[in-house]
Order: sequence, then C-alpha cells, then structure tokens
Amino acid sequence: MTASPLRIGTRASDLALTQSGHVGAAVVEGTGHEVELVHVSTHGDRDRISPLAQIGGTGVFVTAVRQALLDGEVDVVVHSWKDLPTAPLDEITLVCTPEREDPRDALCARDGMTLAQLPAGARVGTGSPRRGAQLLRARPDLEVVGIRGNVETRLNRALGTEADLHAVVLAASGLLRVGREAVISELLPVEVMLPAPAQGALAVEATTAALAQAPWFAERLAAVDDATTRAAVTAERSLLRALEAGCSAPVAAYAELEPGMDPAAAQVLRLRALAIRPDGTHVVEGEARVDLDLAADALSGPGSIPVELGQELAADLLSRGAGEILAEVRA
Repeated sequence: MTASPLRIGTRASDLALTQSGHVGAAVVEGTGHEVELVHVSTHGDRDRISPLAQIGGTGVFVTAVRQALLDGEVDVVVHSWKDLPTAPLDEITLVCTPEREDPRDALCARDGMTLAQLPAGARVGTGSPRRGAQLLRARPDLEVVGIRGNVETRLNRALGTEADLHAVVLAASGLLRVGREAVISELLPVEVMLPAPAQGALAVEATTAALAQAPWFAERLAAVDDATTRAAVTAERSLLRALEAGCSAPVAAYAELEPGMDPAAAQVLRLRALAIRPDGTHVVEGEARVDLDLAADALSGPGSIPVELGQELAADLLSRGAGEILAEVRA
C-alpha cells in the first residue's frame, strides 16, 4: 500500500515553492511518503502593485494559506516567518523552524557596485520601509523607490535590459534559496542594515488535530526543528509583538547566540533592535543579552527566556521614543 503524500500548502512563487519543497523533502525523509505542493493564491500575490501597508501589511501572504490548512485541504503550511502575524492562532501550532538561511539584506547593483560606491542621487528600489529608512540613514543622498513583485521582477528593475534603478535591496536568503547569489553585489552588514525580525527563517505550521492523528508526521517535524533558529527568532518576534508593530513597520531585530564567559556554561542570546523614521532621520536602537541553555531552557512560548528578552528590549526602546516613531508611521 502506497503511503499517502504529505500535502504542503504554499504560495506559487518560485521562492515559496523552493522553500516548501526543501522543507517537505526533509520532513518525509526515510518515511516512504512523498510531497505534494498545493498552490494557494494570497491577497499579496494578487495585488502586486500596491504597497504592502496599503493592502493590509501583516498577513497579506498568510491568511489564505492558513485557511487551506484549517479547511483540511493541506496537512502543513510553510511560510517565510517574517510574514506571519505575531498573534498566535489557537487551532494552529508552529511546529517546526528549520535552520535559518543568511538573515542579511543583499544589495544587487549595476556593475557590481557596493552601497558606498553608488553615485550621489542613485535610485535604489525596495518595498520595505525598514530597508528604505536604513538606506537613507547610511546614504541620505540616495533616492529610495518603492517596488513590488517577485524576485526576478525586482531584480530586472536594476539589472534588466530596461533597468530604471541603480540597485535593489532584497533578502539574501531568498536569493540564496533560488540559486541567484551571483546577482548580489554586497551583503549588507547588520551594523548598516539590521534585518527584519525573523528574516531568513521559515515557519512550518500544522493543526493540533493533524499532529495527534499522524505520529510519524509530528516526529519528523520535531527532527527538522533547529533550536538555535527557534530561540533567536522567538526573541525577535517577541520584540515585534511587544512594540505592536506589523511586519511592514520600520522595525528591525536580530538575535544570535554567542559563547558565554564560561565555556562550560550556557550560551548568551544577544538581541539587537531598532525603530526608525521612514526618512532615516531619527532612530531608537538598543540591545539586550541573556544566558540561554538550548538543551535545558524553553525556547518559545509564554515565559520563555527568548520571549522575555524580546519584551525587555521592546520596553527599553519604547521608554526612549520608539512608540512615537511607530505612531507617526501609523498616522
């Protein structure tokens, strides 16, 4: 008897299909099951012109995919974690966080130019207020141009035969996953361009009922989960939620594990974050650290160390004016 396929709900873009395919292959490895990718059209896919904040911001790439899961049309869904709303759904469990790809932003410029080499007044495309603001912070002379579309559409704005921009900025993770690393002229250091919370990470969701009905499925998802990624991204997302900022807000956060002072003791989880005015003229930034034992400590959920670290840094940023910046943006 042939094992039933694992149905994965995914957006139909090349990047989404590649991500979902890689996750599916890892989950079914050694089980005898095959993977079936089920394409789901989202609001964000259908409207490729309007700015994300205008058509709904948080959730525009997620709601339809999650609905397919709740309706039983698919067994599991794969998201770019940074697209997920920060509020959890009771019926859905975030069961798996595969190892994170490079979280940095990538500059893709004509003639392989770096950010410092772009001419004065250069036109740089991005659909992200966070990226645009940090570009202007580093280079106030640039002209930031809002763009939308899939990876190739955006790259063509700078590298195509009818290019109208000097460069575009995209997530390095997406370019690496679809094999387009050759177009990257510079991986922007986090000191220049702090990533979006959860950038480069994938979130795999299933319903609680499905996990109970298929023990093999739950076991394989647990095997694919990466503890370091879960801890880091949980801290970043906790900060985002505490700031009450959506995924399209000019907020950046990046957490990483570093060695502690005592090699035999826990590691240190370091979280850096900022809120920035869209024109780059005012920024509130900070960082926080905490000891963390990946093997012994809870890495997600209420009261966990990463969640509390995110809340602590968010409170610090709010006390120094981050709320005013975000209120200006919402207005």
